[in-house]
Amino acid sequence: MPHVRDSLIVANVGLGSPSQLSTQAHVLVLATAATVQSHAYTRALNALGLEAHEKACPLLVPLVEEGWIDHPVTDEVLKIYLTEALTAAPATQTLLLGCTHYPLLEPAIRRALASMGHPLAIIDSAQATAHAVAAHPTLASPNSDTRSQSCLFYATDSIEKFQRLGSNFLGQPLSEVRLIDLGG
Repeated sequence: MPHVRDSLIVANVGLGSPSQLSTQAHVLVLATAATVQSHAYTRALNALGLEAHEKACPLLVPLVEEGWIDHPVTDEVLKIYLTEALTAAPATQTLLLGCTHYPLLEPAIRRALASMGHPLAIIDSAQATAHAVAAHPTLASPNSDTRSQSCLFYATDSIEKFQRLGSNFLGQPLSEVRLIDLGG
């Protein structure tokens, strides 16, 4: 249920108290086309008294999955998306990364914004979600020993590609990945 996740994220992104909202009242959300079409972020941000502008960036996920995180093509695509978005929402002060892939592009996004002379505060929705879950009494399990836990991952496509991308996301190698056939 992405709308629940998106609401949880927005409620916990650290945009400040209600008295601080006027200084960060314009939020640009970069997301996939499906997330933008759902308008989940706009609804959640508007409920907090914030103005939201959502920008679909459909080329970014394939670029990340291809491993083109620090690539000239990705830099150009980011500049195009950001120019379009900031032209439509010039008062933007905060950029919300509304896709799990986008944090891997944060250094490239910062470079693009700097080259445009438009630095913004950047919020990683995945990090905000992790903080919200850690703080939630029924979701967090402070007594568990994470060192003794193991993870099993399933991929519907290339295991090698999943391991490479997953290792980038998690900052550690993924040892156990199994291929699952969805019958397509």
